[in-house]
Amino acid sequence: MDFFLEMLGNSQGILLIVIIILALGFDYINGFHDAANSIATIVTTRVLSPFMAVLWAAMFNFAAYFISLYIIGEFKIGNTIAKSVSEQFITLEVILAGLIAAIIWNLMTWKLGIPSSSSHTLIGGFIGAAVAHAGGFSAAGEHVIVYAKVIPIFLFIFAAPLLGMILAYLITVAILWICRKSNPHKADKWFKKLQLVSSALFSLGHGGNDAQKVMGIIGAAVIFYHVNVDKDPAYLADNVDTFKLFVEHWWWVPLASFIFIGLGTMSGGWKIVKTMGSKITKVTPLEGVAAETAGAISLYVTEHLGVPVSTTHTISGSIIGVGITKRISAVRWGVTISLLWAWILTIPVSALIAMGIYYIISLF
Repeated sequence: MDFFLEMLGNSQGILLIVIIILALGFDYINGFHDAANSIATIVTTRVLSPFMAVLWAAMFNFAAYFISLYIIGEFKIGNTIAKSVSEQFITLEVILAGLIAAIIWNLMTWKLGIPSSSSHTLIGGFIGAAVAHAGGFSAAGEHVIVYAKVIPIFLFIFAAPLLGMILAYLITVAILWICRKSNPHKADKWFKKLQLVSSALFSLGHGGNDAQKVMGIIGAAVIFYHVNVDKDPAYLADNVDTFKLFVEHWWWVPLASFIFIGLGTMSGGWKIVKTMGSKITKVTPLEGVAAETAGAISLYVTEHLGVPVSTTHTISGSIIGVGITKRISAVRWGVTISLLWAWILTIPVSALIAMGIYYIISLF
């Protein structure tokens, strides 16, 4: 409590509090923006009503906190986000500008029903604001962006949906072969029940992947404050893992991040549900199980590697994979290409918005 009162006594402390509030707000928006990822198929196949589906997804979004903390034992993705920009170019103003840009782009794409990536929006905003702080692209050179962290994130814009597509295709083909002699009506009933399991698995992956991104942004802000404002000796010690220290001292931030993404998921996001659940391809319960299982596996693999990927990209690729098993024309490629353009543009557009916001902030 004394530390927070101390923060209220200086402008940088107040700015840190604003950043934490905005970051949790972004986490909430991320929840309802990406809710469609884990519930689109169970809603469109009428396994659950929209209201029950969001409750189901939100519960497992939050449960992912305990998986990350007690089973995985660390928050690798949060660490990657926090260290995607060189420390000397991180300020609270940079983080604030990146967050505002990410919120603007997320709300715009949600309003238009475009399932863009909240993850890449946040990363793009963070990078763009840091580049603006460094003096622009020409002045920044190659020292602002930590390419060892960022290049894998960029590559997985394409790798995540491709992995989801391949896994979903293989899982669907395997299921069709195993169930080739089953009674179609009975099999359909079983797959509707299995969809509850597969959507829960995907919601766990979504919570574990996306909540950590907000942790990473808050972590970067907190570390900056401790190093540059209050000069905390613990953070200034040689060879200290500052992100690990942040998680230990600010233990409530990971918990709050998972709570807020769960609350956001409970708010829904029905425009994107429609795009994900029916516009790419029509999905049956069997195909829903295959798509969600493939998406969940992809998320668990990338979380283990510490690479922040888009749950939107992953499930979109998985839905395309199940569509291809019927025939190539079963996938509405026009919609898919539009989504691909949105994915590619998310990081640069978010970066440009963040640069503009940073320049405005720097005027005050």
